[in-house]
Amino acid sequence: MFANTPEPPYYAVIFTAVSTDDLEGYEETSALMRELAEKEEGFLGIESAGEKKEITVSYWKDLEAIQKWKHNTDHQIAKARGRKDWYEAYISRIAKVEREYGFKK
Repeated sequence: MFANTPEPPYYAVIFTAVSTDDLEGYEETSALMRELAEKEEGFLGIESAGEKKEITVSYWKDLEAIQKWKHNTDHQIAKARGRKDWYEAYISRIAKVEREYGFKK
């Protein structure tokens, strides 16, 4: 449901993408990227929504952890495949989360 994030501050990487019609191998790669990200020091959680237009938000302890993930070799390969095959367009944004609030049942 929701990522189990700590008290702010922490960082969010907001990934928004529009997919192509050729998604062969995408689900497997996406699952692998989540699995690998979860093992990275500083990873806090992830949330995703959408299909044709996808928004995925991953949460990180600090900017150094985000940089390390950005340069992860397997992640680099997946990003290249995404640009080549799976996405018409995408954008990543990095934001500092300073406050959060809400409710859960």
